[in-house]
Amino acid sequence: MFKSIFALLLLLSAVFAILKITKSRETTGIKVLWVVLILILPVIGLLAWFFVGPGDKSLKM
Repeated sequence: MFKSIFALLLLLSAVFAILKITKSRETTGIKVLWVVLILILPVIGLLAWFFVGPGDKSLKM
């Protein structure tokens, strides 16, 4: 049960981060690198994006 909830939260967080990355003003290359990092290493990629990634981190879409 806990693994399912964690997986769902991880998936929702990744989708949110990828949407925020694609809407940022960074270059296409930087966006692609962040998305690939999040897809390959989801937990580490999301944490790295949250602390140092491109774009505004507010919850507004």
